[in-house]
Amino acid sequence: MKVGILAGGLGTRLSEETTSRPKPMVEVGGRPMLWHIMKLYSAHGFNEFVVALGYKAEVIQDYFLNYRARSADLTIRTGDGETVIVEPAAEDWTVHLINTGDDTMTGGRVKRLAEFIGDEPFMLTYGDAVADVDLTRLVAFHRERGKKATITAVRPPARFGSLEFDGDLVTRFAEKHQSSEGWINGGFFVLEPGMADRIAGDPTIFEREPLEGLADEGELVAYKHSGFWQCMDTVRDLAYLEELWASGRPDWKIW
Repeated sequence: MKVGILAGGLGTRLSEETTSRPKPMVEVGGRPMLWHIMKLYSAHGFNEFVVALGYKAEVIQDYFLNYRARSADLTIRTGDGETVIVEPAAEDWTVHLINTGDDTMTGGRVKRLAEFIGDEPFMLTYGDAVADVDLTRLVAFHRERGKKATITAVRPPARFGSLEFDGDLVTRFAEKHQSSEGWINGGFFVLEPGMADRIAGDPTIFEREPLEGLADEGELVAYKHSGFWQCMDTVRDLAYLEELWASGRPDWKIW
């Protein structure tokens, strides 16, 4: 099963990092977020990726064009320029890079990927979030339910402490737990063929008409993931992910 990744957005809320590169290429632990996401899928045996490019597409193209050399140990003979790869990259991926346009919305990007993938189910996620989702179980869940689409529902990370009062007096202060929040769209979809037919074109937002229509028809099911999930929307989110990686025990590192 192929994995589609939406990697073409502007990343305006992370503008400190995205003026020169697309958001999925912002690094955590010296590796682009896109690499971390691909490693999640690869750990479950999904090794063929279809990446929707847009904003600064050339950065992602250059990364994969040079991936083998930059991920390996090299021996270079300066006299004649001969280069020998001593130790090849650990990853054996097939990566399709599809330029879906700078201004295309999420639905338009999904449509272009789906048309490239063809008449087969595929997985889909965003290029800015990591999780410890059991992707093998996610696919099995999708097949068991027999619906046109499965979305992974997650609990958003708690950002603020909770307060309880008696008049103006604070009687209780506590950090909110992630489980105290509601469920939100965490990405990590499984989609049946025909999704492209539900999307009008480039201006379509995937999370509106296509997903809302599926929900109205009873064709959208949720795989509830109560474990770790973290997006990279802001500098604060990036710093948190860096902190987790530096700890040596990042929750999403399942490989």
